Formats: sequence, structure tokens, C-alpha cells
Amino acid sequence: MPENIQYLVMWLIPIAPLAASVVTATLGPRGLREKSHLPCWFGLAVATVCAYVLLFSIVPTGFSEHGTTPVVASGYSWINAGGIDVRVDLRADGMAAIMLSMVTAVSLLVAVFAAGYMHGDPGYARFFAAFSLFVFSMCMLVLAPSFLQLFVFWEGVGLCSYLLIGFWFKKPSAAAAAKKAFVVNRIGDFGFLIGIFLIWTTFHSLDFSTVLGNTNQLAQLAAEQPGRITLICLLLLLGAMGKSAQFPLHVWLPDAMEGPTPVSALIHAATMVTAGVYLVARCTPLFIYSPTAQVVVSCIGAVTALIAALIALTQFDLKRVLAYSTVSQLGFMFMALGAGAAGAEAATHATTAAMFHLYTHAFFKALLFLAAGSVMHAMGDVIDIRRFSGLRRALPITHWTFLCGAAALAGVPLLSGFWSKDEIFAVVYHAAHGDHYGRVFCIVFVVAAFTALLTAFYTFRAYFLTFWGEERFPEEAGHHPHEAPPVMAGPLRLLALCAVVIGGLVGLTGWFGTFLHHSAGLAEAHEHGLSPGLMSLSVTLVAIGIGLAWWMYVRSPELPGRVAVALGPLYHASLNKLYFDEFFWTLLVAPLRAVAWLASWFDRGIIDSIVDGIAHIPRLLSNVPMWFHGGRLPAYALIMWAGLLACLLFAMGMLPYTIN
Repeated sequence: MPENIQYLVMWLIPIAPLAASVVTATLGPRGLREKSHLPCWFGLAVATVCAYVLLFSIVPTGFSEHGTTPVVASGYSWINAGGIDVRVDLRADGMAAIMLSMVTAVSLLVAVFAAGYMHGDPGYARFFAAFSLFVFSMCMLVLAPSFLQLFVFWEGVGLCSYLLIGFWFKKPSAAAAAKKAFVVNRIGDFGFLIGIFLIWTTFHSLDFSTVLGNTNQLAQLAAEQPGRITLICLLLLLGAMGKSAQFPLHVWLPDAMEGPTPVSALIHAATMVTAGVYLVARCTPLFIYSPTAQVVVSCIGAVTALIAALIALTQFDLKRVLAYSTVSQLGFMFMALGAGAAGAEAATHATTAAMFHLYTHAFFKALLFLAAGSVMHAMGDVIDIRRFSGLRRALPITHWTFLCGAAALAGVPLLSGFWSKDEIFAVVYHAAHGDHYGRVFCIVFVVAAFTALLTAFYTFRAYFLTFWGEERFPEEAGHHPHEAPPVMAGPLRLLALCAVVIGGLVGLTGWFGTFLHHSAGLAEAHEHGLSPGLMSLSVTLVAIGIGLAWWMYVRSPELPGRVAVALGPLYHASLNKLYFDEFFWTLLVAPLRAVAWLASWFDRGIIDSIVDGIAHIPRLLSNVPMWFHGGRLPAYALIMWAGLLACLLFAMGMLPYTIN
């Protein structure tokens, strides 16, 4: 393919959604109106086609036995001052191409679903303008050739998430959730920004090719300044923890459910939360030289996965159950990313497993959220699973598509989640038997196995409570709930197909790992091969989890109430999200509010008083001439007399000097 065609294809991936956003924002409110989804559909369709052309035709041309040559599409010079020349270019390798194919395809399907879900909303055009801008920012983040450009669009993704989470801004809970997401992410972004400054002072460059591509330079720096490499990695991790909702910065993601359901699907599957995983995976060449940072990554992932799974066990908001499952699955990805402490080959396996799970998770999690949106659409915006049940007859399409997604999330054999989750089990298991931090990874492996069991249980708990049991509908749904219309059912069917087959197609062929190994900084690695023992363990955990959920919510529906009473405080701790919101309020929000009140009082009471007092001095001085120019003759005569007296006294005082 000619170079100019390659560059055109690469630029069309972000430009098409951006153009759609501009057109929708400009013409949507008055011209397009109920057709405002069309520019978004067209832009995302173009981006998706170009992303797959990039994946299968353009990026493989740079593959060789010794690695890969990234495809770079030149743009323009953004900042050129002194010795700094910052350009806006596009850079694509195997990792970027895989990410883009997932981001654009899932976003397109969510956009199609959203046209039916958001129909009739007063902000219809505004929704699709922000939606397209979100995809543009994510594409530019993935295609960034430097840390600086990545950070710019990292913030762009954060801005778009704020706009979409708070889309219904007149609703107090939605506005609060948007602010919470924005503020919590600033904590991680501060660490990311400090890490970028440290990278600049260390490498005198922010380009990926310079920082990540020179293994000899990295090895020398790691030998001379191991602490600096570790500090850079931990700061980058802090940024990733904010975006990908890792403990303790996970508290914003469940509240993001206040936005429209398609927004939840977009954030949880294709865009914002995947950015943190992508950042750590992209920086694998740095993390290879800091086993300490890798262990921290894996431990944070293990804690996050377990905490989120424990909270999901008792939630009754269907979307919130799925939100906590996202937090937990992101924890699995971080567990894998940190399991490469044994060297370059182990790090490559770890990155491959994490990215594989990221890829499969995007499809079945988008499916689950959209199916939950279909339930919500049919139930009159009610999403509390205590208020309805037995929906499998009334909503057959939603039922079987949700079941496909739930089975994939739980890790049912041969479905997508099964293959990618087993890859994570494999890399953590090998790390547990390695010489580097083996005992720590043993604990991580146990946590991963227990969390997998919990995942199967809480996923099918939500499924059985929603679709099985006595048929009940809330008053808001009316007497005859309606199934999803074709514009919503089509994406559900396609995503269900992907949730069933895409993991097996990629996992059995080994294509994913082979393709990803050609990314810059990743070494050629030998395949682990399938482990019958690990697969047996995985299947056993899934069977126990699903069987226990069936027993408690179908066979003996009175049992959960007795278990809740028996567990007492533990049950209420899970139901109240382990009191993390209260903890953050006590530890951070309340003290910061007190500081803010004190600063406000000092500003108004002290600073303003001083400024106002100084302002009164010219006013007082300006009143002095008024005393001498009042327009009264006696006053003028008095002033003249006083002036004459002053002159006489002065003259008499000077007289002795004159005589002498």
C-alpha cells in the first residue's frame, strides 16, 4: 500500500469522529435533530474500517524477525521553542492497532444502540456530539507517539467522560457523579504529570521511540539509577490507577452509572477505563527494569479485584453490579501486567495476557451494559432487580444476549472470558513459581482464583434475579413491557456473537500473542501452552459459582435472606460498598472542606479587610480638599487668614538669619 494511502488511513481514524462531533454540534440542534446520530454512525464506521485496514494491512508490513517498525504519519509542529520541538504525529504498532480495532468497533455498536435508547431525549444532538468527541480523544490517545501527546488526549478523555456522565446535569446525582469522576481522576493525573516531568529530566525526550525503544539505554539507566526507574513507573501507575479505577481511586466508576446506559457501556468497555491498562502495557519496557513496581502493580490489581467482587455480591442496582465487575476485571488485568517480574519474556507474556483480557472484556462488558439498558428501557427506567423478575419470556432477545455476556464474564468454558482469564491465571501461576517475589505472587494467584469464583456467583446472581423466578414488572413498565427495537437488538446480537466466539478464535490460533509481540519493547516469547490443571481449576470455580447462585436464587430463594441475617455486619459492609465513600469523606473531603472554609474566611475577613482598608486611604485624602472648597466666604476668609499668618510666622522666623 502506498505511503500516502497509509497516512490517509491513519489520519481518518481520529479525524472521522472529530468531524462527526463538529457537524453534530453545529447542525444537530436545529438541522439534524432526530437524525443527529447519522454523522456519528458514519464517522465511527469510517474509523472502524480504517482501524481494521491498519490492523491487517498496514502495521504487519513493519514486522520482521527482529521486531517491528512502527508506522508514523507526520502531522505538524505544535511547539517549537528553543531546543523543544513537539509535534502532533500518529504512531501505530501492533498494540495500538489492536486497541484501535476494539475501540472503534465497540464504539460503533454502542452508538447504534444509543440511537434507540436516547430517542426523544432533549439533548439528543448534544449526546452524539460528545460521544463522537470521546471516541476521537481515545483514538488520538492510542495513536500518540509521545507521553506529552498521550497526556493531552488523556485529559481529553477525562473531559468527555465528565460531559457524558453528567449528561443529565439537571439531575443532582448525575452532576455529583460527573464531578466525583473528574476530581478523583485529578489525583491520578497529578502523579502522571510528575512522571512525565521525571521522564523528561531523565531521558531529555518524551518520544516513545527514545524512551521505550532503546533497551541498552534503559538497561544502563536501571543499573546506575534503579530508584529513578522505579519512581517513574510508580508515578505512571498512579495515573493509570485513576483512569482504570484501581484501589483506592476506584470510587468514581460505580457512580458513573448516573449517565445514560450507552455512556456506561462506552466508558466501561472501549474508552476511558482501558486507557490506564494501555498506559502500563505501553510502558512495559520501563516496568521490565523495575520488578518492585511490577509487584506493586500486581498487588494493587489483586486488592482491587477482590474488593470490587465482594461489594458486587450484595448490590441490587443491575448497572452497579456490572460496574463493580468492571473494576474487578480491570484488577485482573493489572494482576497480569505486574506478573512479568522475571524478565523480558515474562513481561511480554504478562502484557499479552492483560491486553487479551482487555480485548475480550470490551465486547462482553459492552454487551452486558447494553442488555441492562434494554432491561431499563423496558422497565420504565427501573433498574433495581428487587422490583422485577422472570423477564426471560417478556424480553427473549435481551435474555439470551445477557446470558451470553454473563457466561463470558463468568468464564464459562470456550467463551471469550474463559480464554483470556486462563491466560491471566497462567502468567500469575508462572510468576508464583519464579525466583522473583514468588511468595507474593502465590498470594496474588489465590486471590485471583477466589475472585474468579465470586465473579461467577455475583454475575449469575444478577442474571437469575432478573430473568428467572416469578414474572413481575414495576408499575413504571406498564402491563406489557416491550422488547428492544431492532436498532437496539442488532448491536446486542452482534456483541453476543463476539462474546461467544472471539476469545476462542484469537486464543486457539495464538494470533493475538504473535501480533502483539511485535510491539515496540516487547520481546519474542515462547507460548506457555494450555495447562490442563489451570483449566480444570478454572472450570471448577465457574461451576461452583454458578451452581451456588442457582441454588440460592432459583432453587431456594429464601436462603439469601437467612444468609444476610447470619452474616450481619459483613453483609451490610458489602451492601454499603465497604464504607469507602464514608472513609473518603472522613479522611479527605471533610478536612479539605474545613480547609476551604478557613481559606474562604481568611480571604473575606482578613485579606478583603486589608484591601478595603487601603482603598479607604485615597478616599480620606480626597476629602481634605473638600474642606477648603466648600463655597462659604467665612471659610475662605479663615483660610486666607491662616495662610497669611503662616507666611508672617515663616518670615519672622527667617528674620534673624537675614540680619546676621
